[in-house]
This record gives sequence, C-alpha cells and structure tokens, in this order.
Amino acid sequence: QVQLVESGGGSVQAGDSLRLSCVASRRTLIESGMAWFRQAPGKQRKFVAAVSWSGGSTYYADSVKGRFTVSKDNAKNTLYLQMDALTPEDTASYYCAAGPNSNDYDGTYTYWGLGTQVTVSS
Repeated sequence: QVQLVESGGGSVQAGDSLRLSCVASRRTLIESGMAWFRQAPGKQRKFVAAVSWSGGSTYYADSVKGRFTVSKDNAKNTLYLQMDALTPEDTASYYCAAGPNSNDYDGTYTYWGLGTQVTVSS
C-alpha cells in the first residue's frame, strides 16, 4: 500500500521555525514530483511549495516565498519543508503529495498524506 506520512508539526510562537518531513513508502514516490499543500479550518486547500522529481526545481506560493524551503532526499525517501519566520497566518494542516509532475495544481497529485498540524500563536 502506498503511503505518505507527514511529521514535524506542532505549536510555536510567531517568528519561530519548524521543519516538516514526509516519508514515502515507495521509492517511486520520492522520485516523482512532490509538493506541500495546507488547509486552514473553513478554508480551501492551498498550494505551498513543490519540488521536481530530481530536486533541481522548486516552486513556492507567494505567501511563503523567502520564508519556506522545500527539499527532498531521495536516498531517504523523504520530502522536507523548512518553515522560518512563521506567522499566525501559517496556521493550518499541512499535507504532502506526490504525482507525475510538480506544480501548484492539487489535481496533479495522485498520492496524499494525512497531514500534520501547524499552529502559530502571536
């Protein structure tokens, strides 16, 4: 069974940092396009960041550009999201996803994790 498992969420103060991880159960997943999305209560799921299968290209939502960094370690089957200078607006459940391409459209992605909660207080 294909699985993506996120971890690293938590409750922090504004200005703090967190690093999210997403472990893929199959190597073929980590060698796909991968992305992070987030969903705040009562709001639609939104794109956060994506990385190409090789790790050579990255894409970010304007709201996180310069603060978040997406990366992957194919040897460890793991996707990361380093989040710095967090604000209360970053509070959401964060989901990792894998698919044949890497872009900001959630329909691109075939596999999804169950999410990890990030809460940022002011």
